Amino acid sequence: MKLLHIDSSVLGPHSVSRQVSSAITERLTKAHPGLAVTYRDLSSEPLSHLSGPHLAAAQGGAADAALQADLAAGQAALDEFLAADIVVIGAPMYNFTIPTQLKAWIDRILVAGKTFKYGANGAEGLAGGKRVIIALSRGGFYGNDTPYAAGEHLETYLRWVFGFIGVTNVEFIAADGIMIGPEMREKAVNGALQAATDLRAA
Repeated sequence: MKLLHIDSSVLGPHSVSRQVSSAITERLTKAHPGLAVTYRDLSSEPLSHLSGPHLAAAQGGAADAALQADLAAGQAALDEFLAADIVVIGAPMYNFTIPTQLKAWIDRILVAGKTFKYGANGAEGLAGGKRVIIALSRGGFYGNDTPYAAGEHLETYLRWVFGFIGVTNVEFIAADGIMIGPEMREKAVNGALQAATDLRAA
């Protein structure tokens, strides 16, 4: 089995989502001793955002020599995702949605003909069968019973993205309210780390 571990926070060792994604990966590697782990840090080694030349190359156009390395990096990211049985993602909320680094990665894995296709009945996901576990961190509270529910474009977006490519049972472990104060942060982090420890093995 193969596990792909993705982090996207720009906060390094101060990141809550990194702590929780690491705990999730540790839990699964202990449960599956032969698990092969690939790690990608989207903050320290970001992928470029899509541009006109990227899209032209994807349609079969000639790619500028300067773009070749970036196209290879994007292909490597897609290959890692396709090969993984389990995907663990650390995803903090930045201004109500995902970090731009994570969006750049998503743009490299949502590829027609590889992870989804269009047919007579619309879009069909091709990446089903994977287990996707996402460690969320949010500064406030965005549940349906809060005044800020309409501003939640982190979990809702990621659930839609992975559902679109065929992953219908995405698991989330969230640390919420981490910017409200030290006590709330500690409670949220400890709760998320415990949830990671208690995560089902398979």
